[in-house]
Amino acid sequence: MTTDPARPFGRVLTAMVTPLAEDGSIDLAGAQELAAHLVDRQAHDGLVVLGTTGEAPTLSDGESHAVLEAVLDAVGDRATVLAGVGTNDTAHTVERAQAAERLGAHGLLVVTPYYSKPPQAGLLRHFTTVADSTDLPVMLYDIPPRSVVPIEVETLVRLAEHPRIVAVKDAKGDLGALAWTKARTDLAYYSGEDMLNLPILAMGGVGVVSVVGHLVGPRLAELIAAVEAGDLARARAVNDSLLPVYTGIFRTQGAILVKAALNALGLPAGPLRPPLVDATDDQLAQLRIDLADGGVPL
Repeated sequence: MTTDPARPFGRVLTAMVTPLAEDGSIDLAGAQELAAHLVDRQAHDGLVVLGTTGEAPTLSDGESHAVLEAVLDAVGDRATVLAGVGTNDTAHTVERAQAAERLGAHGLLVVTPYYSKPPQAGLLRHFTTVADSTDLPVMLYDIPPRSVVPIEVETLVRLAEHPRIVAVKDAKGDLGALAWTKARTDLAYYSGEDMLNLPILAMGGVGVVSVVGHLVGPRLAELIAAVEAGDLARARAVNDSLLPVYTGIFRTQGAILVKAALNALGLPAGPLRPPLVDATDDQLAQLRIDLADGGVPL
């Protein structure tokens, strides 16, 4: 559990998959086993459940509540657990945020509303309404490749005035916007795009919300420590060693290949729910090559 206000949710967090049974039902015991593995053996001090990699859009509210409760029971005493509650409906997002608070979540991940393409005034109202609805700290999730609309710098500056909006998971790919936001706010930045972990950390990011963290958590912790120590040569070497892992996991949608890797390692993951599909034999063969190049043999 983090107590550092500059790093409100920890430093190494993974956007955790939601383990499923072969019939497609939620595997709650598997979720607990995987959460414990990530915290106890993969150097995580935080987890994000019910995010994109957790296939949250395919889970009912009841299933989401059960997964969050199971993960909190498993690791909530020794890791920060954020609940992904964002939808493209402000009222539904508020309901999910309040349910997460009742269940004991330590914080909320709120994604930019997708599909609707709201203007910046709509984003400001959406995020502020959600932050007003609970007493939990909020991490904004800025990911225009999925939401189309970015959270602009001026909007982030205004959102940073809210006492409970404390962090950003940045998957925007706009380092200039990140620099301006860092210069004008005290928002804690977390890299939300593994290939950009090093530059985001070097620009003052405090941690990562990773997908490859399922497999390489200790090396991400080493990367963060090297940057914070000012040893950029070491940080570049660690990052270079991770490039095949970054590339391998994202040759298609990240949840597909990270579940394939976890299944191959004998860890709980299971199949995916439509519209996602399981990795093909060819994809798994390429993944084995990529991960072996990155020091993660399957």
